[in-house]
Amino acid sequence: MARKSRHPEAFRARALLRSLRSLPSVRSLPALPALIIGLVSPAPIALLAVMALAAPAAAQFTGPTTPPSGGAQRQAITQQIGLVKVTIDYSSPHVHSPAGVDRRGKIWGKGNLVPYGMANLGFGTCGDECPWRGGANENTVFTTTNDVKVQGQTLPAGSYGLHFIPGPDEWTIIFSKNHTAWGSFFYDAKEDALRVKAKPAKSEYYEDVTYEFRDRKLDHATAVLRWEELELPWAITVDNANDLYVDNMRRELQSAAGFSWEGWNIAAGFCLLNKTHVDQGLEWAKKAADPAGPGQENFTTLITLAELEQANGHAAESKKARDKALRHPTANPADLHQYGRQLIGQKRAADAMEVFQLNAKLHPNAWPVHVGLARGHSALGHYKEALAEAQLALPQAPNSPSRKQLEQLIETLKGGKDIN
Repeated sequence: MARKSRHPEAFRARALLRSLRSLPSVRSLPALPALIIGLVSPAPIALLAVMALAAPAAAQFTGPTTPPSGGAQRQAITQQIGLVKVTIDYSSPHVHSPAGVDRRGKIWGKGNLVPYGMANLGFGTCGDECPWRGGANENTVFTTTNDVKVQGQTLPAGSYGLHFIPGPDEWTIIFSKNHTAWGSFFYDAKEDALRVKAKPAKSEYYEDVTYEFRDRKLDHATAVLRWEELELPWAITVDNANDLYVDNMRRELQSAAGFSWEGWNIAAGFCLLNKTHVDQGLEWAKKAADPAGPGQENFTTLITLAELEQANGHAAESKKARDKALRHPTANPADLHQYGRQLIGQKRAADAMEVFQLNAKLHPNAWPVHVGLARGHSALGHYKEALAEAQLALPQAPNSPSRKQLEQLIETLKGGKDIN
């Protein structure tokens, strides 16, 4: 015969607390029943359990706010990759333990704080297949606002629990669909969204677990985990960075950005400069130059239109828009000069020379007409003619920096070298 408890309230409280422990919001408190039962009498135990279970299911049983366990401060680092925002939210354990013990040299590997391979954490549901949480306390969470590639493999937009399987020469990085669990205690491989490989490397000393981003460009960045004397870099790339910008511009041009010609011209110029969506860029350039709408016909909009007609293979339309732009009342000597230099940068030296010569015809002896002719001749390899034009420009220099630059160009031409 089973022995009855001398305290039926305590028996009922234990049953209630077992139910309480099954709630996701309090799984992080494994010692709660023993802690409470060991400190208070049976009647208050039952009351505490009933009060806890009476709370709404969505409520988080977190209790009063106290400092993080082990002094592992929570922090987040965010990196923009073009329009994509990537965030790593984590807690930072220290090489020195909370008691001040120096664990340097005892962080990584067999018998140390973070063993190689999977481990048994002694709690939770992952058994012997528990990865490292990449930090301390709650999940380390990796969030991306858009689809990205990690080490060349696609990771959809979303938030993920970030876990690691360390090794002496190679690590596995795990992105779990479960990002709300506590650490790795409840890790389940069935919830993996992606696994990739990465190589650890020697690092300068870092007392705290630290994440950072380096090699930051518009379409890629390198995320780096650093702790003690180890770093683990992994590549994040955005293959469709220009597509995202163009899609975003489409939306923005339906609002305040589309109320003036400047917005349409900037969007068109982006397509031209990045050689992307040039068909869409041409439509935007037409809008920018159309006075019947929000556009305005001026040197800037007409040149953008001419270049996008060229990019779309419309030679006749391009020439028509360019001729109109170069002779437009809004075009000044500096505008033509800068456009000629732009053409030189595109390896279109003959076209550039035509612009410089037209500038000289329309604005004789104006600054910087002779400088443009010098650059045009130099781009064509006519260094003698280029030197003569540069010497004519020297007394016209409007300030000391311009004069010094011209003097340097003259010396370069005397040496028989291109000044572009």
